[in-house]
Amino acid sequence: MQKLELWHNISCSKSNSAKDFLDQNGFEISIRDYLLNPPSKVEIEDLLTKLNISIFDLVRTGEDVYKDLKLENIKEEDKLIDAVIKNPILIQRPILVGENNAFIVRPPARIEDIINSFI
Repeated sequence: MQKLELWHNISCSKSNSAKDFLDQNGFEISIRDYLLNPPSKVEIEDLLTKLNISIFDLVRTGEDVYKDLKLENIKEEDKLIDAVIKNPILIQRPILVGENNAFIVRPPARIEDIINSFI
């Protein structure tokens, strides 16, 4: 199986659920607390390619910072990527990242199907 990394937010119940499933089923993964270790622009762009989505689909629009910064008015991907880099709380979670693809693990019940795509 390929090397997997979980982009994890310890304060998120869905993220914790995915991590617990992976731990309990013996999957060897690395954990990235993306709030403490925010991704670079290159890492965000790579993640978007692996997810096959745009930055507009990666952003959590319900976060206060999204509203406070009026990010709904941003139409340019680069500007929204810059805002996400400065405010990583905006990143959907959890995200399971492999060598060639990645998946947003929502709802957590999808994790078994997602894991099978990495095998």
